[in-house]
Amino acid sequence: MNPSIGLALGSGGARGFAHLGVLKALTDNDIAIDYIAGSSMGALVGAFYASGQGIDSLYQLARTFRRKYFLDFTLPNMGFLQGERIKEYIHLFTFKKNLEQFDIPVGVTATNLYDGSKKVFTEGNAAEAVRASISIPGIFVPVNIGGQLFVDGGVVDRVPVSVAKQLGADLVIGVDCAHFEMNTDIESIYDVIIQSIDIMQDELVNASGPQADILLKPNVSAYSSRAFKDIEAIVDEGEREALRKLPEIIRSIEDWKEKRDEIQ
Repeated sequence: MNPSIGLALGSGGARGFAHLGVLKALTDNDIAIDYIAGSSMGALVGAFYASGQGIDSLYQLARTFRRKYFLDFTLPNMGFLQGERIKEYIHLFTFKKNLEQFDIPVGVTATNLYDGSKKVFTEGNAAEAVRASISIPGIFVPVNIGGQLFVDGGVVDRVPVSVAKQLGADLVIGVDCAHFEMNTDIESIYDVIIQSIDIMQDELVNASGPQADILLKPNVSAYSSRAFKDIEAIVDEGEREALRKLPEIIRSIEDWKEKRDEIQ
């Protein structure tokens, strides 16, 4: 009996497309994914995959994804972007499913703006939950769900390893695409907000560290988290990192099976 494998896909903006390369490497090598937990961009990629989108379809989506798909500007009250366009995009590419209808159980993380708590969505409207998880503070208008306002899940949990464990995973593979690197290419309020969040999240992770059984850190720091370009190169880095860590993943699976046999 193999352990159940959970994939914790972290935030990272455009760099989060590296998650797609990780998924490809794992599926190509018959590493079954039993649970997916996602924050921000990790929630978006994870939801698409868990809803039933194939790797080839996701690669095509990644190649054609452009920022213009979610540019629906509004008067800047609680955010510059209304977020309805990206919500409709998510709704379409998750086959209009609720989370509980997905092929793979998913936990989508978001941050409760009122009390600062982490919310994990495992059922209900998938597009609404993912839209909440990707709601970069100050950029997207927060999402009102059940009378509460929600913003980006990466604010409180950049790589939601604990969520994957709560879903039932025996082993968790974490994927961190958002590690901060110095960047002087800051020219707009959007750049300021994203850079500030990257710094904050990096400090949080450095203080506690994602407690994954195997942690993947695709080498995507050379690529912008804000501009959706170089997507194929970003995806390739995710695949390369997963293949590099594949022996460790297989060893962890075998170690788990040996320990289980000893207990029995």
